[in-house]
Amino acid sequence: MPTPLPDLQISADHARRFLVRRHLLDPPRALPAKPASVLKVIDRLGSLQFDPLEVPGTRNHDLVLHNRIRGYQRDWCERWLYGKDRRLIELYNKSLNILPADELPFYRLAWSRSASSYGEFLGQHKGLADRIRDHIRESGPVSTASFRDVKDRIQWWWDNDASTSTTAARAVMEALFVVGDLGISRREGNRRFYDLIERLVPARLLDTHVSEEEQRRHRLLSRHRGVGLMAVGGASELVAATGSAADRARTTAALVEEGTLVPVAVEGFREVRHVLAGELPILKKAARRTAAAPSVSFLAPLDPLMWDRRLVKGLFGFDYIWEVYVPAPKRRHGYYVLPLLFGERLVGRIEPRFERASGTLRIAGIWFEDGFGPMEEPGFGPALAEALDAYQRFIGAKTTSWPHSRLGRDLARDIRRG
Repeated sequence: MPTPLPDLQISADHARRFLVRRHLLDPPRALPAKPASVLKVIDRLGSLQFDPLEVPGTRNHDLVLHNRIRGYQRDWCERWLYGKDRRLIELYNKSLNILPADELPFYRLAWSRSASSYGEFLGQHKGLADRIRDHIRESGPVSTASFRDVKDRIQWWWDNDASTSTTAARAVMEALFVVGDLGISRREGNRRFYDLIERLVPARLLDTHVSEEEQRRHRLLSRHRGVGLMAVGGASELVAATGSAADRARTTAALVEEGTLVPVAVEGFREVRHVLAGELPILKKAARRTAAAPSVSFLAPLDPLMWDRRLVKGLFGFDYIWEVYVPAPKRRHGYYVLPLLFGERLVGRIEPRFERASGTLRIAGIWFEDGFGPMEEPGFGPALAEALDAYQRFIGAKTTSWPHSRLGRDLARDIRRG
């Protein structure tokens, strides 16, 4: 079934305004300061990616939430993940994701596929796997620290090379997690505590099974919820587990025919993009600029706004690579660098590092796009100061230090004056 041609055409400016608004970043940090706002963000975006690194003083998903919720606190998300009312769950989707727990039946495909991939491994370590299950059944949630007597080590998928290895207990627990036998009960820092999945998820969800086709359809819609202006194709990471290119084309055409998706022609792009029909009011409102002064956000490296790098580059003129896995000599900017959003423009990058011992937020580097002058741009200084103050309070920093460069000194002086 061919994808219908769009009747709706929008300019690049219109598309940028729409994306920033529908991603709840115009204005940023505006949702009510309460735990329920976490659920509102995930309902809008479909999922959040989990990454354990806390170099800037926070994790990826917490920074996504901070940018959208006034006065966000980390335990607001953890309440829904690990509290009595588990409304969220950690599952592999687009890598490890935080997802609405009620949508679990649509993500069981990850469990069944992992069972095929890890079946032989778990068979080889059946004794240890049975021991782990029995121990959890009798004693409750545990981490890998409970099995320190297991001395065997193996090469696991996250080990960088042959010189590194992982304890067998940790690998088996991870395998039991990805096949759906165990779930993450809680975290202490980034240490996982596992429990039997049936003690974490209501039986009504575990007993609900939907077809693989329905699961792929839901996953594809989840990507649309994340991106906001998605095409049929895309980077492999973006469209993973949504079916082949032909499957996606058929599913997309069906979603357009039933009125769930609306085709859009976006200035500067040959391919057809799509908007969720429920977001057409946001698109219509974004046709006009607001009179409000633009704000600044330090975007998380895996923020859904940044998922479709081709869209970001073509629409915002912003070429972003998260260089945390790039060898230091090959990095263009820095280790953990965040995109700087100013209003509807991506204007630069900032590398914040939180030094907990001294309580200092150290700006290791800041870079701006060609043609953007931070000292000359009206309203940028106060907006940066506001974003920096909110970020400093969020991570608990006492002071901020700037790079020993002319730009760093000028920005620090400008913020102090403001």
